[in-house]
Amino acid sequence: MIQRIQSIWLLAAALVLLGLFIFPFVNYIDLVGLGKRIFVTGVFSSVNNESVQESSNVLLTIGSAFVAIFPLFIIFLFKNRKLQQLCVLASIVSVVLLAVWLYASANSSLSAISLSLKPSNIGVGFFLLPVAIILLVMALNGIKSDEKLIKSADRLR
Repeated sequence: MIQRIQSIWLLAAALVLLGLFIFPFVNYIDLVGLGKRIFVTGVFSSVNNESVQESSNVLLTIGSAFVAIFPLFIIFLFKNRKLQQLCVLASIVSVVLLAVWLYASANSSLSAISLSLKPSNIGVGFFLLPVAIILLVMALNGIKSDEKLIKSADRLR
């Protein structure tokens, strides 16, 4: 059934991952004093109180979109719980790989201006990834409990 608790967890994980397109994952101030933000779509700087895109990262944008939409696809695999469990595990791995990719791209962007990534520079986007992993683990637990419930019902028949 589609109206199970794991559907809510998967939908929440997808919404949290789509938040990567709204919130920056790194904020910093360059040597000139201009504020810059790194999103999954590229690097943005403030010029005359307007956000201007300096560079874009198409591959990171496509990868982030795939990782964000994948939990929505998993919701509709409710008839095959084993495949749904496997896809949730694959989604967790893809979120971890996306986190590594975001960290590497942030380091390469910051090394271009000879700054190091400091915890004070980390934006909201980096904190969305662990939240998404927690939601995906909760969905996996919901799928496992459904599987246990169906197996116990089959024993009674």
